[in-house]
Amino acid sequence: MSGEHASQRIVDGYARGGTELSADEVWAVEAHLEGCRPCRDRLSRAVGAGVPAVASLVETVWSGLEPHLTVTATMPRGRRWTARWSRWATPAMVPWLAMAVGVSLLALLFDRFDGGFGEVSLVLLCAPVLPVLGVAASWSRGLDPAYELTASAPRAGLSLVLRRTVSVLAVVVPALLAAGWVTGVMVAQWLLPCLAFTAATLALGGAVGVTWAAVALTALWAAVIVAPTLAARRTAAALETDGLPAWALLLALGVAVVIARRDAYSAPGAHR
Repeated sequence: MSGEHASQRIVDGYARGGTELSADEVWAVEAHLEGCRPCRDRLSRAVGAGVPAVASLVETVWSGLEPHLTVTATMPRGRRWTARWSRWATPAMVPWLAMAVGVSLLALLFDRFDGGFGEVSLVLLCAPVLPVLGVAASWSRGLDPAYELTASAPRAGLSLVLRRTVSVLAVVVPALLAAGWVTGVMVAQWLLPCLAFTAATLALGGAVGVTWAAVALTALWAAVIVAPTLAARRTAAALETDGLPAWALLLALGVAVVIARRDAYSAPGAHR
């Protein structure tokens, strides 16, 4: 890419099928062509001049489609909103998000009505791992019925992972804020571990897949924090205010790994 437009070399190479270009160049030019009319026009001219067979095929297909397009109804406003929302979320996320909010409500009820866990706050105990489940569902090959379409789209990768992660946090964090406010749990005590666990899931997901990373970290949390905390009936040291700097460091490390390995999320393994 040069400046704001694709270079002529890339446009000509893409017109010939992209075999001369590297994978990241193909991905970049496809993403760029979505919003750049001048480059699409240049590509059209390059195809017409360099690959006449393709230009003829496109013209034949277009001549067959054009009569139908002129009588096709405009997409209703509700469907347009759904199309925009699909850039941020997937239907597979909905039951997982509902489950996360439900767990937050149950934890709140146990905290308010003395569930027999001593000084342990279940809101504080559950908050760090709840968003991880939604993130795993939103980026799972097995749960997303549109996985093949998503994985083949030019914008599939870190951008889509982050959008879906933000969608999960936008639903779960307000529910946890309300639960923490009612129970008196300090926001930083659960918010930093929550964000750190989410960042760690994405960082590890670039290597083993987001779903497997979420499962592994949730199991680790249950074994190292949840079980000993419930057994001792007192809040683990990792969740006290003294542990907040360590969580902030883990969050920073997770974000750094995600940025450094941002290309890994375009690989099929990230969907496991």
